[in-house]
Amino acid sequence: MIAEVRGRLAAKQGDRILVQTPGGVGYEIVVPLGVMERLPTIGADVTVATELVVREDGWALYGFSDATERQFFQRLTSVSGVGPRLAVSLLSALGVTRAARAILDRDTAVLSSVSGIGKKTAERLILELAEKVRDFTAGPQPLSGPAGMARKALEGLGYSAAEADRALREALAANGEGGSETADALVRRALAVLAET
Repeated sequence: MIAEVRGRLAAKQGDRILVQTPGGVGYEIVVPLGVMERLPTIGADVTVATELVVREDGWALYGFSDATERQFFQRLTSVSGVGPRLAVSLLSALGVTRAARAILDRDTAVLSSVSGIGKKTAERLILELAEKVRDFTAGPQPLSGPAGMARKALEGLGYSAAEADRALREALAANGEGGSETADALVRRALAVLAET
């Protein structure tokens, strides 16, 4: 298995990059959008965690920022009906932490918002992975204080835990740390964020 590729970033095009190794081999690697956005400029040195997928119609190399992202990709592709292209789409749209939280929260709406994932595929992801993605949800600390109360209020309005969490973090980030804002003010700002998406 090709687990890692190191070399010079020679090209970026669409969802693919070309990494030229010191030995003279150029690897074409398909990467999620988040990985593409974090890559340095062309000509810089890069290290990409990779997964080689061998199929009847050809071989493809998929690249990730780190081993954790690659492991999440492996879990996704272990689900019946979820191939590497769909797994990359999910990672591009949601990222590891948000996708894992959506699976844990059984949030079919968030999963179904990804192009190519319908309700049945979302339900299959939840059924097969709900107990296998908990270790991927470590991220920002749980919301507490007014933000925690605001999250409960949003959930009471019918938003999923993942949607409420995302909206509140965006609202807080847009205004520094949120200062001494009340839960009501945070709810109003989070609702504005949700209305934009």
